[in-house]
Amino acid sequence: MQKAWFYEEHGPKEVLKLGDFPIPVPKQNQLLVQVKAAALNPFDNHVAEEFLERWDRQGLKWGTNFRPGVVPGCDMAGVVVAKGGDASKFEVGDEVYGNIQNFNSQATLKRLGTLAEFVVVEEDLVAAKPENMSFEDAAALPLAVQTALEGFKTAGFKEGQTVFIVGGAGGVGTLAVQLAKRVFGASRVVATTSTAKVEFVKSLGADKVVDYKKTKYEEVEEKFDLLYDTIGDTEKSFVVAKDDAPIIDITWPPSNTRAVYSGLTVTGDILEKLRPYLESGKLKASIDPTGPYHFSDVTEAFLYLETGRAQGKVVISPFPTRHFLSENFAYDKVKELPNELL
Repeated sequence: MQKAWFYEEHGPKEVLKLGDFPIPVPKQNQLLVQVKAAALNPFDNHVAEEFLERWDRQGLKWGTNFRPGVVPGCDMAGVVVAKGGDASKFEVGDEVYGNIQNFNSQATLKRLGTLAEFVVVEEDLVAAKPENMSFEDAAALPLAVQTALEGFKTAGFKEGQTVFIVGGAGGVGTLAVQLAKRVFGASRVVATTSTAKVEFVKSLGADKVVDYKKTKYEEVEEKFDLLYDTIGDTEKSFVVAKDDAPIIDITWPPSNTRAVYSGLTVTGDILEKLRPYLESGKLKASIDPTGPYHFSDVTEAFLYLETGRAQGKVVISPFPTRHFLSENFAYDKVKELPNELL
């Protein structure tokens, strides 16, 4: 058994429990990863709620005397400790990171998320962690950067165009600002944030930062080639977009009928393609300065995330260390553990 945070019932973050959970067995195309750091996302609990509703609807029971809960979490960075028979991209001991929840396929959503000591993940969903990045920085990237990239691709954004980013200090917003300026070659990047975070967003590469506490959207004189709204405010923010400009809203459903929900593509290839930008420092993870939160403080971390005040990502680290899982950890030992719970 391993330690994990899980839900067994609907309710606020206070019903999260820290307890024992089976260590999964990697299938043919999967890796067993010892988690070193994880990041929280607002979406994490939606996954948990979906499984809990399915249990209630179908009356499912898991195991003879043990009904494990739903472990939230999508993002992680860690070390490969075992792998399935057909897994060939990574070896035991490799450091990897990624989003383990494949939202492209509903059937592959896992009940065992990343707030656990060990997780299984399909090897095509993760990438090798850049050597110059810490586990904490790597864990902060996957879902946010995949989401940020998808928005620009959906909009057909081109080099030299201008973009207005709503929510420049959030998990997706911090990466959208950097991607716009340093990857997609935007000629002008303007982003919104609160008064206390103006200088922080400027440091990410924004040409101008609008303090939303002092300036309304209608007071922004410029019009932009793309409106990228990361907080779901397109019902009001649409006024800064040119008449024919695309409007991207990463929340569902968008609050403006003109806005397009960008969706999400989850693959390790996306992270691999960004490796040069990560290794050069052109693209960096942003971790909220209140953290990282210790593994024992997950409830507090979720409650802080819900305040909407996070600057960048809320990260969990360190995780418990299992000394018996070393470089010599063999797959035949894993076979003795309980079956994977999906």
